[in-house]
Amino acid sequence: MTDQTHILKPRKAINKAFLKIKPNRTEIEIFKQNLIQLLDRSNETESEEFHKNLVSDFLKKTYYENTHFINTKGRNDLVIHNGNTAKDTVGVIIEAKKPTNKTEMLSKNNINTKAFQELVLYYLRERITHKNLEIKYLVATNIYEWFIFDANLFEKLFAQNKSLVKQFEDFEAGRLSGKTTDFFYHEIAEPFIKNLKQELEFTFFDFRDYDKPLRNNNLKDDNQLIALFKLLSPEHLLKLPFTNDSNSLDKRFYGELLHIIGLSETKDGGKKIIGRNAKGERNTGSLLENAIVQIDSLDKISRIQNPSQFGKTQEERLFSVGLELCITWINRILFLKLLEAQLKTYHKGDKSYEFLSIEKIENFDALNKLFFQVLAREYSERNDDVKTAFSKVPYLNSSLFEPTEIEHTTLFISNLEDEKTLPIYSGSVLKTDNGKKQTGKLNAIEYLFKFLDAYDFSSEGSEDIQEDNKTLINASVLGLIFEKINGYKDGSFFTPGFITMYMCRETIRKAVLQKFNDTKNWTCDSIDELYNKIEDRKEANKIINSLKICDPAVGSGHFLVSSLNELIAIKNDLRILSDRNGNRLKEYQFEVVNDELIVTDDNGELFEYKPNNKESQRVQETLFHEKQTIIENCLFGVDINPNSVKICRLRLWIELLKNAYYKSETELETLPNIDINIKCGNSLISRFDLDSDLKAALKKSKWNIETYRIAVDTYRNAQNKRQKREMETLIESIKTEIRSEISLNDPKITRLQKINGEIFLMTNQTQLFEMSKKEK
Repeated sequence: MTDQTHILKPRKAINKAFLKIKPNRTEIEIFKQNLIQLLDRSNETESEEFHKNLVSDFLKKTYYENTHFINTKGRNDLVIHNGNTAKDTVGVIIEAKKPTNKTEMLSKNNINTKAFQELVLYYLRERITHKNLEIKYLVATNIYEWFIFDANLFEKLFAQNKSLVKQFEDFEAGRLSGKTTDFFYHEIAEPFIKNLKQELEFTFFDFRDYDKPLRNNNLKDDNQLIALFKLLSPEHLLKLPFTNDSNSLDKRFYGELLHIIGLSETKDGGKKIIGRNAKGERNTGSLLENAIVQIDSLDKISRIQNPSQFGKTQEERLFSVGLELCITWINRILFLKLLEAQLKTYHKGDKSYEFLSIEKIENFDALNKLFFQVLAREYSERNDDVKTAFSKVPYLNSSLFEPTEIEHTTLFISNLEDEKTLPIYSGSVLKTDNGKKQTGKLNAIEYLFKFLDAYDFSSEGSEDIQEDNKTLINASVLGLIFEKINGYKDGSFFTPGFITMYMCRETIRKAVLQKFNDTKNWTCDSIDELYNKIEDRKEANKIINSLKICDPAVGSGHFLVSSLNELIAIKNDLRILSDRNGNRLKEYQFEVVNDELIVTDDNGELFEYKPNNKESQRVQETLFHEKQTIIENCLFGVDINPNSVKICRLRLWIELLKNAYYKSETELETLPNIDINIKCGNSLISRFDLDSDLKAALKKSKWNIETYRIAVDTYRNAQNKRQKREMETLIESIKTEIRSEISLNDPKITRLQKINGEIFLMTNQTQLFEMSKKEK
């Protein structure tokens, strides 16, 4: 048999996106209790049947009872079905031996034993005889040691081997000289396995290696059991989908958030439309209705320039303006909830970093103060009262916390009425102190904070146990919710993460290859081939950073976020991902799994930022600045819907927030002004031709393209509002002048001006007859 066995540790075998999901404390305690029972009941004098039943009981009690049927099937020791009846297909085949049966059991140095040969026979019976295409894993265990093989390996090595399948079919039909299973094991399976040339990969662990964390009282040690717990779960062994990501919407969170905003989802034909609650069902305490009352009573619609952009009727305009304000406010609050969770994670759960609570923010005035007097100001510029109240909230320099034009024209969140109450959602996540479902009414801002606090937003980072049994809400889940709310008018469908991930992988990798081939005059056909050609890491980074990716209907920014992740993964695959000193991050893997960027070290452990650790600081800084560089240089988006633009910018800021790092003990790295790359506009029409000649326009202007680029770069990295405003004015001045010069040289504009002049003369002519040449 081949000596090329590749043994995976549990952590390395698990889908990395699944690895990131925190199991809750209850699940881990059940796992520990049942595992201790399994190990303590093992008896070396008992039979294999006895031990097989122990394994079955352990798996049922811990994971599979009531969801997946576990029993024997034919000669198979144990099988886990893909459903809860014996009629459902087999998903996992388990061969159980007693601990003392060392002859028949596999070892790390020799897998060509009876237990493995039995797995081969049982697999072929399921796969060939029963034509079962849904086998996921094959397992051999002696209670302590577990060998887990992916069925994909068995498919490739055994089911696809025509010679072996022919021998198997002849054996099953009784056409060979032996009919016993021992004949199959010794005469067919053993020599076949012995002559295998391919690498055999399997996951191995021994429960005895985990005895200390299993039995001691140190809860932190339980983290060592997380990978084991997940490895034997249906999500892994049956390859079931898991709640994590941009492929699955958290409907409970989504439904209650809509309720708090004042929206509801209804069916219109085959589409789901989000709209204002029907008359008679509107709650004046919801954010939207509270805002609409204020906008209407203060006649704010009349103060808006071109109010028709928000709808034809007064009611449409009130709804559109109110919703845009609510999306702006909710964006800020959700961003702050992610920030709060991240600060707590950085400081090992220190609750003094919590600031989004009714104790600190009693009303909408205080929330407005948090937006504009805290987040939008450097610590030294803050008033004394907010310095004390929000001493641990960092300055972020994000335009997310600058008043928008629509706020200046209509309302700030401080204009909302504080006294309004809102009925608690029928499917609310809120519970009373004794664990019962909460009912009644709550003040809107208190309701919002309690609702958000019922979820865990700190899902980025290390393997950990969810102690308080809260549902995880990460950036990807929020992204889906943004997409749904964003498509409220037309019931647009969100693109599942696996599709966006596939699109980005296929298109961007081809674009990278083409860019290198064009720039370097190479003929590389694959990323591996390109890796072997690259000699200068700095130059290679520069080439990738020159790519331009534009989504002309950007929506919530999902495609741009997936593109950002893919570009970092490509740099990892090309071994060019470097820190600011040019040193490679060679001890880490950066890969896209389930449409998320996952960072692991050489041991397969998830990267976790630890501010006081020099190496951790280096990785976090590198990730932040890589993302910043790619967002600023490579990613662009346009959308006709201003709410889409807001949400897209927010999602990109959240991606940077994930890797925000401390510059000093109290000061976080500020976020760049990336909003300039995401524009509101109509991609189907343009004011000027794409081939308009800028040379003539720039000759007559005091500006040039380089000046414009410097102004844009300065704007992105402006450290304060004054510098940012100066750059905004300069950029607008340059654009206005270039537009004017292009217009003067555009023959269509010249002709239009001539025709307008002729029309003016004709419409303002006072004489009945045209003047003669002599009169002229």
